[in-house]
Amino acid sequence: MENFQTYQQEETIDLKALFFKFTRFWYLFAISIFIALLVAFLFNKYTKPVYEVKTSVLVKDDKTKMDPSALLGGLGLSTQQNLQNEIGILMSYSLSDRVVKSLEFEVSYFEEDGFVKKELYLNAPFTVEVDFSKDQAVNLPYSLKINDDGTYSLATEGENISQYDYTKGKPLDGAKEKINWSGKFSFGEWVDNEHNRFRIVLNDKYDPEVHNKANLSFTLNDYQSLLRTLRGFTIEPINREASILEISLKGNIKEKSADFLNRLTSLYLQRGLDKKNQIAENTIEFIDQQLVDIQDSLSKAEIDLQDFQTSNELMNIDFQSQQVFEYLKELEQQKAELMVKSRYYKSLQNYIQINLDELDKLVAPSAMGIEDPLLNRLVQELVNLSAAKAEQMLSSTEKHPTVVSIDMQIVNTKRTLLENINNIVLNSDMALKNLDNRINTLEKELNKLPLTQRLLLGYQRKFQLNDAIYTFLMQKRAEAQITKASNLADNEILDSAEATLSSQVFPKKSLNYTIALLLGLLIPVGYILGRDYLNDKIIDRKEIEKITKLPIVGQVLHSSKETQLIVAESPKSSVSESFRSVRTNIEYLVQGKEKSIILVTADMVSAGKTFISINLASIYAMYGKKTVLLGFDLRKPKIYQDFGLSNTTGLSTYLINKHSLDEIIQPSGKIDNFDIIMAGPVPPNPAELIASDKCRIMFDELRKRYDYIIIDTPPIGLVTDAFLLMKHTDVNLFVVRQNYTHKKIFESIIKDIEDRNISMNILVNDIKMGGGYGYGYGYGYGYGYGYGYGYGYGYGYYSDEGKDQKPGFFKRLLNKI
Repeated sequence: MENFQTYQQEETIDLKALFFKFTRFWYLFAISIFIALLVAFLFNKYTKPVYEVKTSVLVKDDKTKMDPSALLGGLGLSTQQNLQNEIGILMSYSLSDRVVKSLEFEVSYFEEDGFVKKELYLNAPFTVEVDFSKDQAVNLPYSLKINDDGTYSLATEGENISQYDYTKGKPLDGAKEKINWSGKFSFGEWVDNEHNRFRIVLNDKYDPEVHNKANLSFTLNDYQSLLRTLRGFTIEPINREASILEISLKGNIKEKSADFLNRLTSLYLQRGLDKKNQIAENTIEFIDQQLVDIQDSLSKAEIDLQDFQTSNELMNIDFQSQQVFEYLKELEQQKAELMVKSRYYKSLQNYIQINLDELDKLVAPSAMGIEDPLLNRLVQELVNLSAAKAEQMLSSTEKHPTVVSIDMQIVNTKRTLLENINNIVLNSDMALKNLDNRINTLEKELNKLPLTQRLLLGYQRKFQLNDAIYTFLMQKRAEAQITKASNLADNEILDSAEATLSSQVFPKKSLNYTIALLLGLLIPVGYILGRDYLNDKIIDRKEIEKITKLPIVGQVLHSSKETQLIVAESPKSSVSESFRSVRTNIEYLVQGKEKSIILVTADMVSAGKTFISINLASIYAMYGKKTVLLGFDLRKPKIYQDFGLSNTTGLSTYLINKHSLDEIIQPSGKIDNFDIIMAGPVPPNPAELIASDKCRIMFDELRKRYDYIIIDTPPIGLVTDAFLLMKHTDVNLFVVRQNYTHKKIFESIIKDIEDRNISMNILVNDIKMGGGYGYGYGYGYGYGYGYGYGYGYGYGYYSDEGKDQKPGFFKRLLNKI
């Protein structure tokens, strides 16, 4: 439980440290959020909006299979549609091509307003009437300026412009490398500049006060470019169980997208309806071709009968002859129907033999009153296979295994169908021959009648035969027309596309502002965390604790003053108070000893060891203790510069027996009880002098004279002088400077110290207020574990409060930048 509480406390402290680390860089957050929101605002303002328009189509999967042929005689020619097939039809290039060509999208009108160029769909003040019989340059922008005198100025410029044939819907070979043309014309006048031929007329949307000042333009579009833009629609079922398809299209002009989708669904339904009407139309066309000959024959037979009856006196025939005549009339009617069917059989035979791959003109047998079940079934199979191949070809090629399989089935079905038709034709010829024989027999009976009666019966028979054929064809034609008129589309449009119901999908303004705000927060966070992660300097107390278990004896705050003698010159400053805290902590280390030798070292130069040595000695002297500061940095002496003393005599001259101890001791001149022994002239062998017995004798003598001896040594990471002096010391201080000491170097040196079992303590130097170091809340007392985040630092106890106040907002912001 105790470990859990400790962990929980450390976790809370980490969050607080992270929070205060971020608040130090508040200006980065402010600048980043401002720039991100500004970019989002400009992006939302100047980006062309994209709208999504939707429509829905119901695909009826419960078809009654009552196709035209079913109404014409019972043959069902239904294609088993499913959602995937219908999606394939809607996505087909041919259907989209029909849609684009049926809409007036060939000319696009634009207006430039500053940096934004918007399309004037259905709102242009003028109309471009293009002569589509001529080849036209496409994707060539024309700028138009309406003049006050009722004319307009045109100008165009472009490179690699291709010509387009609108009648064929194909681009022409070659391109014009460079076009630069301008001219002035009257409205309604034809413009022919060898690139395009068109004329411009004003419409009811023209407003002189508005459009005479506007920057207008237009461009001719080819169908392929339009299809690439408009065929980006998506089709999805609303759910797995439903057969309702939702079609959505994204575009910059919502009205244009809505018109395209509405025309797409309209032509899609019309396609299905045309397919259903195809058989009825084929039947009517076949009957019309037969009626042309029959009408002529019927008219001639009718005229011949009337003329004969007018020119001859006729008498009634007897009952027996009348019966023979009625029976002959019945045979003639049967013959007429057989003749029509025989013509159909031969027409069907020729059609299948010639049109192997096109079944669009096929007439259903049932439409002609033919009830042969095998023939009807074979024709149905052939039409179904042809429809299945057409649907498969929407998403496959001729070499696809499924298409190859269907082709083989079509070939086999055609072969069987032709064999069946040949047999039917043979049987039909035999039936006609039998009827002719029976008719000839009856005609012999009628030959016994008088000549006038025989001639009358001949005219009547000829007329009745043609009349029966004509009546039969007209009846079937009427049935086909009724079927065509009663046909409805298999599928249904549920919701038409409405521009007013569209939704803007790009740019999403609220989402962009949210993303901008998040980026404005995350970028500084990433910078700060990345800066800390990539930083190889020690910033935080925790970083020291990760590297070593050596105790941290205290922290010294950053001094903004020029002098090194901060304790002597500003004894009531916060920095001086931090040295007092260090002095207190050292007392716990020496365990009440009245006299102590304290060594101060660091891993590299400029860590602040000399600054620590001078002010630590000063704080002890101010405490009334006799203190001496030894400048043992024999290689680069500089303490004398801070005190303005001479360096001609010192430790180097004493250790070579050139001067006595009393001769090298100098009073500091700043604080009572504070003496200094300078390093002296730089010797050639500092390490040997420090390791000499003379050095031991000097420390023994100094212990007798002084309460505290402070040793300023050279960097321990560069030379071994500090290690040689540690045998004389009671407390060793290793100075770590915040945001300066290198982690790897520090870790390497500390590991070496720990391996030697040398007693060492860490002293953190140059901690900046609000610099993120440690975890305290203002300057602490006792062990001083908190030089943190400045909740009213000092509370009026320190003399430097108010003197080093932070500069104003803008000055601080400029300094940070």
